[in-house]
Amino acid sequence: MVANDIVYIDLTEGLKRVMGNTKLYVKLLHKFKVEPSLEGLFAAVEAEDYQKAQVLAHTVKGIAANLSLTELYEQSVKFEAQIKSRDIEPGAPESFKTCLEETIKNIDKVIEQYG
Repeated sequence: MVANDIVYIDLTEGLKRVMGNTKLYVKLLHKFKVEPSLEGLFAAVEAEDYQKAQVLAHTVKGIAANLSLTELYEQSVKFEAQIKSRDIEPGAPESFKTCLEETIKNIDKVIEQYG
């Protein structure tokens, strides 16, 4: 049984995606934390390399969806659309980064609790 009290992560859905394999899910969460796309995304946005930023945002969005990182997924959808249209709202990168940091804090909770 999984307590679904971890904010930003739908543990029940995430575990369904790996057929209940908690060990695998924790491993994938850990791998996400060190995903090179994360830092590369912010560097690409800063450099106004929108093509690279869009690819990286899409990667983060896909990983977030697959791991049921709900809030990060929602933010990724919006951020990727802004990058694609080259119309990034003021504060959007910072807001996305904050969401990412909060997600990682909650990933740490899951790893501590189930890893």
